[in-house]
Amino acid sequence: VDKYKTYFGIREAKFTVDDGFHLNGKRVPLQGVCMHHDLGALGAALNPRALERQLDILQRMGVNAIRTAHNPPAPELLTLADKRGILIVDEFADMWAARKKTNDYARHFKEWGEADLRAFIKRDRNHPSVIAWSTGNEVMEQYRKEGPALAQRLTRIAHEADPTRPTTTGNNNYRTATNGFQKGSDVYGANYKPHTYPAIRAANPTLPIYSSESASCISSRGEYFFPISKADPGGIPPGKPQNQGRVAPSNEIEKGKDTGRSDYHVSSYDLSAPPWGFPPDIEFAGLDHSPHVAGEFVWTGFDYLGEPTPYNADTTNLLNFHNPEDKARAAAELKRLGKLPVPSRSSYFGIVDLAGFPKDRYHLYQSRWRPNHPIAHILPHWNWPERTGQTTPVHVYTNADEAELFLNGTSQGRQKRHPNQYRFRWDEVKYTPGELKVTTWKNGHPWATATTRTTGPATRLDATTDRHKIAPDGTDLAYVTLRITDEHGQTVPRTKNPIQLRLEGPGEIHATDNGDPTDHTPFKSPNRRAFNGLALAIIKARRGQKGTLTLHAQSEGLTPAKIEIKVE
Repeated sequence: VDKYKTYFGIREAKFTVDDGFHLNGKRVPLQGVCMHHDLGALGAALNPRALERQLDILQRMGVNAIRTAHNPPAPELLTLADKRGILIVDEFADMWAARKKTNDYARHFKEWGEADLRAFIKRDRNHPSVIAWSTGNEVMEQYRKEGPALAQRLTRIAHEADPTRPTTTGNNNYRTATNGFQKGSDVYGANYKPHTYPAIRAANPTLPIYSSESASCISSRGEYFFPISKADPGGIPPGKPQNQGRVAPSNEIEKGKDTGRSDYHVSSYDLSAPPWGFPPDIEFAGLDHSPHVAGEFVWTGFDYLGEPTPYNADTTNLLNFHNPEDKARAAAELKRLGKLPVPSRSSYFGIVDLAGFPKDRYHLYQSRWRPNHPIAHILPHWNWPERTGQTTPVHVYTNADEAELFLNGTSQGRQKRHPNQYRFRWDEVKYTPGELKVTTWKNGHPWATATTRTTGPATRLDATTDRHKIAPDGTDLAYVTLRITDEHGQTVPRTKNPIQLRLEGPGEIHATDNGDPTDHTPFKSPNRRAFNGLALAIIKARRGQKGTLTLHAQSEGLTPAKIEIKVE
């Protein structure tokens, strides 16, 4: 006898033309991210606890939706989304019959496309978290004459398998809004088109719209390069469709200035993006200007393995180094090796790095997506001994409407937020060691404060864990954060000390990481250098064995740390 149990939920989900997305009759802006399937240092094999941790981190930021990029997700993701109330745009494929790469799914689409699409929908259709079926992402057919008919055919198949949900596609070319391709889906997904929402609406007055992929801002956690662009990334009004963001001066650094990249890293001032993308502020302005758009899915929630734009293997060369000393060192290494250096291992797109440590951008999205939660965040850190007396811009992410910055008690000016402004900037601050503090107000009342200080030298390791008890089931995990601190317990932000780890008890160091896209140390290694003050150890208990796990961490010249985790 076969037995099958399935959970289901009852809800009303609807994309509207004039008022975005509605859940149970109430407008709910889609505060979404795109997510690749991998779990960072654990790779692609699914671990439920690792997935839970990702969702915990995203929901604290204010995420209420995920687009699965660009394949059917693990069923466990949908089950967790059902329980947590996370909305899912469930995506079928990254290509149809026209290939993007040799040996991709296009080889099998003609024979298997319909059967796979039906199986995909039947597998997932009882999950109430799913609000739309995405039949494809940036497919090559969007430019071809056969595209509209194929899109319509896939929508018919989806409606036969599930008549209750709309279909969509992710479209990276504005022409798809006017060439007939847009008629092949029930909801139009725009990839990186914040300036075109009014034009898309004018061309399709009865078609719901959402941002299926947005921003593509790139950064390395805790890395800051100077000078920075003085262009304000907010307040850019929508322009003509062909602008594609070129009206956004913050995407371009002034001629002769640093590009925000150095030594295979990208500045965390959150002003850098590849040619198709934007800083987050520009998407915010586009959505605020067009409230009929249902919301956005940011590329991406977490960093992921591979695709290390702008340092992909085919673009890796000396132009990636802009500091003369870095460039000379790289040139000497190239001459010695006779080949190009190995490019980065992982992406820079994530709002959260590969190890699960939030980047600065996390607080920018949090300030928008959690408007009633007092938030203030200062960047950069304030350890710049080589910049004493030099201009060192300070940005503040907050959901307040007024902010005043103080350096060692001296006001740097009080600012009021203007329309389409999403960050506060003090671009002329001269670096002096000490304390930066921001005080904010909302509706005339004190709101949130934040402080960052120049630290002392690194003196010790500190270890904290997300869970003090784990189960002996062979899959449960504890994530231990290792911090390099000064004598006052402050994280020393520019430290990269090597850390050696050792575990006692019935378990193993399952993996280690630090969020550094350029670190090629194997994830299984018990030795991991810190990246800008932080490193991660993932601990797993042996199946069926109880007891106490004791993790020891040491680094030369620092007071060691240890932490205990119960297995029961």
